[in-house]
Order: sequence, then C-alpha cells, then structure tokens
Amino acid sequence: MDTLDVELGTRRYPIHIGAGLLQRPDLLDAVRTRPLRLITDQHVAAHYLAGVQGSLSLDSQHVLVLPPGETSKTLASVEQIMDWLLASRLPRDGLLIALGGGVIGDLVGFCAAIYQRGIDFVQLPTTLLAQVDSSVGGKTGVNHPRGKNMIGAFHQPRLVLADTATLVTLPVRERLAGIAEIIKYGMLGDAGFFAWLEQKLEALLALDDAALRYAVRRSCEMKAAIVAQDERESLAGGAGPRALLNLGHTFAHAIETFTHYNEWLHGEAVAVGLCMAADLSARLGWLSTPDAQRCRQLIERSGLPVQVPAGMRADDFRALMSLDKKVASGKLRLILMRRLGEAVVSGDFDPAALDATLRHYTA
Repeated sequence: MDTLDVELGTRRYPIHIGAGLLQRPDLLDAVRTRPLRLITDQHVAAHYLAGVQGSLSLDSQHVLVLPPGETSKTLASVEQIMDWLLASRLPRDGLLIALGGGVIGDLVGFCAAIYQRGIDFVQLPTTLLAQVDSSVGGKTGVNHPRGKNMIGAFHQPRLVLADTATLVTLPVRERLAGIAEIIKYGMLGDAGFFAWLEQKLEALLALDDAALRYAVRRSCEMKAAIVAQDERESLAGGAGPRALLNLGHTFAHAIETFTHYNEWLHGEAVAVGLCMAADLSARLGWLSTPDAQRCRQLIERSGLPVQVPAGMRADDFRALMSLDKKVASGKLRLILMRRLGEAVVSGDFDPAALDATLRHYTA
C-alpha cells in the first residue's frame, strides 16, 4: 500500500492506494465507531457492497443504493438523500461513506457539505477516474441542465481509500475514461510522466499492477500538491494553480451539457477537450505542433474519442462555454499549454485562434 497526504493543516487527510484495500477493515478503524451511512450505486453494490457493509457492521437500513450514471447527479438525488438522512436521524457527528465512482463521490460529498451545515465523509473510489482525480481535492456538486457541476461546494473528505483491485470489474469504457484524466496530468505539469505514459500505455491498459499503481500515485501526488497550494481555486481570482486541473474541461463540459449528461462519460469528453486545448495552444504558437500531435496520438492510442459529438457546432461550444465557471467579467478564460508539461490560465488568447479550433473540430 502507498500512502500520501493532502496537506491542509488541521484538515490534512491520507490517500491510501493499493490492491485489496476494501478487504482491510483496519483502514476504516478511525471511522467505524461513528454513526455511519453508506451511499453507492447499483453497479458497484453488486460487486463490493456486501464486503464493505460487513466490515463496517452496517445495517441495511443505513445503506442507500442509487441508479448508476451521471443522471443521478442532480438536485433531485440530493433531496432524496437528505430525506433519507433525516428520516434515519443521522446526527451531526455522523459520517457519510461514498462507495463508487465520480458521480457517487461528487453527490455524497455535496450532501455531506450541506447536511446540518457540514458533516464528515470518506471516499472509497471504485473507478480509475475517481481514484486519480475526483475523489481527491474536495470539489463536490451536482449538474444542472444548463451546465456541468454548476451547483456545489468545497468539502474535503477525511480519508480516500483507492483499491486498485476494483478496476478489474470496471467496464473497459470506464477504465479508458480514467486514462484521460491521467494523460491530463502529464500534459499540464509533468512532461516526464507524459513520456512514461507513451512508453507504458499498453501495460496501463492491461491493468499491470506496477504501472497502474505508479500512474494512480503520480496523478494523486500532482493533484494533492496543487490542492494544498490553492484549495478553493481562489488564488489570482480563480486563475491560480488549482484552475490548471481543468485543462481541457471547458470544452469537455460543453460536450457533456450538449449531450445531456447521458451519452458521453466525463473522461471521454475530457479526452476530446484535451485534444482541443492542445490544438488551440499550437495555433497560438505556444505548444509545438509535434507535441500537440503527441497529445492527440496518445489519446487516440488509448481508445478514447478525439472528435466532438455528431451535430455539435462551433456556436454550440461558444454558447455553452460562456456559462463556464471560469468566465470572469464576461471574459472566457481557458486552461492552455505553454509547452508539454506546463499549463497556464489565459483570458487574453487570440479569439481567432479559438474560432479556428472550434471550426476544425466541428467541420
């Protein structure tokens, strides 16, 4: 087992990474004496609920199983969870457990942030995307028909337990969605890690234990370091270090909203968004054309999409991107690349270059 910490002073918390961690009841000793409620989805429950429920001695009435997928990440689900928590009389010293992927983690974290003005929660991520990205850093929330993650709160977990053995039961499409976020880390902050991914991609896709553990750890290390610098994305008016984690995401969120959150996985949209960010960075003369091509080639080799949804037009991107949380004073800011391994937040890019990228990808 590898362990690293997210350094947030008195709110510091560990991330444990390794195979078989859900079969380690001792790792949950710090929480098992508290009033607990566990929330998961139907797909995850079929594989892992019985084991976790047994190790925590949880009654079935203290477990809530939701439908799987992004369509559960709504205010309607929040209302359902609030009603369940209140009916079961969970006290303020209680703790929520999120067992599942990014949807469950974001949803449960948001409910923990607002229930009785904030209670503790623990992340047990079971997808690759959640293990390398969404379970770490405290961003929680739900979607709105007008925009992705537009309703939410910053609320840090007390513990993240990333059991890489759960990835064996993960559908291939879900695994690839996580690969997109791993590639993102190389593109935004570590050219050496990106080169390692180019060399080790096949091993990673095959869930080789050593490759998988290194990729998850390196991704978590990078995110933990950035979150420790800029926990609430508040430095430089939202253009500080944490914003860099959104490389490709403004394009991606537009794709997810356009497809109503029920056609594309988040990581699939991020894959296309990364290609578009690299393309725009090259058009601006920042990222070299060969490196922009390397980014697209690695994403394509991974089996991820590199084209926008059929029927999506440049005007659709413009309209949806204008609602992005990184818009400030009516001005769109994008996360772009000065070079491979160095991302920047920019609001003064040439709009003609953005138009060219949008036209190229929607032609």
